[in-house]
Amino acid sequence: MEFDDLSQRKPQEPSAAIAERVQRARDIQAQRYKGTGIRSNSRITSDVIAEVCMMSAQAEDMLKRAFDKLGLSARAYDRILKVARTCADLEGSKDIERSHISQAIGFRSLDRKYWRN
Repeated sequence: MEFDDLSQRKPQEPSAAIAERVQRARDIQAQRYKGTGIRSNSRITSDVIAEVCMMSAQAEDMLKRAFDKLGLSARAYDRILKVARTCADLEGSKDIERSHISQAIGFRSLDRKYWRN
């Protein structure tokens, strides 16, 4: 978030609305993985990741550029896809879009900055 966004004090999304969105995402994942033994996106295995993490061309391009620029490993690539899939589920999006990849990369950067010291 930018400073201006925080300082404007716009009304925030109520906790109840956030909880509903999270529950819808959980329901999407429960349906997607029904009968597979997988319960959430964090448990996606490498044999199904390509099937459940369909990306738009713009999302794929962004992930490729990040992979090349940041020197990501295969493990990091998979993790970003899993988080992006969750971001897409929270928005009710069938495919992973550029914004979801951007969010996932941002979360990864925060994780590295604050937890890997």
